Formats: sequence, C-alpha cells, structure tokens
Amino acid sequence: MDRKQKGVIMLVEAGAIAAIYVVLSLLTYQFSYLEIQCRVAESMCMLIFFTPAAAWGVVLGCFLTNLFGGSVIDMIFGTLATLIAVLLTLPITKAVKRKCGEKLDIKHSLLIPIPTVLVNALIIPFVLYFGYGITTMGSATGRVSVLLLLAFSVFAGEVISCYVFGPIIVTVVNRIRGRILNR
Repeated sequence: MDRKQKGVIMLVEAGAIAAIYVVLSLLTYQFSYLEIQCRVAESMCMLIFFTPAAAWGVVLGCFLTNLFGGSVIDMIFGTLATLIAVLLTLPITKAVKRKCGEKLDIKHSLLIPIPTVLVNALIIPFVLYFGYGITTMGSATGRVSVLLLLAFSVFAGEVISCYVFGPIIVTVVNRIRGRILNR
C-alpha cells in the first residue's frame, strides 16, 4: 500500500470515528453536556491504541459535538482539552504497544484514558463555569467551591466513560481485529 492510499484510509477512519463520536454524544445528549456529564463518546479515546487516525477523529468529533452545545468557549477550550489529552495519550499508546503488541489487554488499557480523564477534569469545569454560566452547583455558590464540584463531576463522568465503556470498546475492537487478521 502506498503513502497516498494510507493517507486516504487514515482520513476515512478519522471521519468515521468523528461521526460515531458525534452520534454517541447526541444520543446521550441528556448527560453529555453541562454540570453532570458523562460523555460516553469520550471512551473512544481507547481507539488511539488501534489507529493514530482516532486521535484526529476524537478531536474533530469533540469539536462537532461542541457545536451543538452552543458555547463558543466550549467549541474552543473543550476541543483544546481533547487535543491536549490526545497528544498526551499518543506516547502512552506507543509504550503500551511495545509492551502488548497489537492486541490490547484490559490491564494495559487502563493506562490509555488517564490523560483524557485528568485533562478534562482540569479544563472543562472552567468551560462550564465561564462558557455556560454554571455558577452554582447544589448549595455551593462560591467560585472555588463550584469549580471544585464541577471538577469532581467531570472527573467522575470521565472515569465512567473511559473505564466502563472504554474496555467494552477494546474488547469489541480486539475481537473484530482478531477475526480479520485470522482470515
């Protein structure tokens, strides 16, 4: 396969991953946005292990999803958070590949979403506070208290997305790849 064909395949993979990210986010719209969020599509960060195209697909999918959210701050900084997480995930996936080979086991897959969980927990609370005007949460009204509660909420949602749904994605992709490679 020549370089041009590889580029086309990578573009198609990235586009498909972006589309799936958007669809998953919109199907789970009720809990993909705002202060209590569990964006299931974030679990797709696991796909970066299987193809570098997933890095661009996840970033593009996040941007397109954030277009529906209605905040320019989210479009910029939400997407930037995903880009930072992806850039931090790439070296982790390379190290895991050196250890595991092409088949990702569940134990090593736990390393891959760490940047996604942490970066989103650090950046998205500010997006929610300043971009969506979420200045209270429960009985908390002070900026620091609300930001800390938002950080905890985003962290919990990311953990659920990446560590509950992520292993499901890994299992499915491993099975599909196994069937294709064993032909």
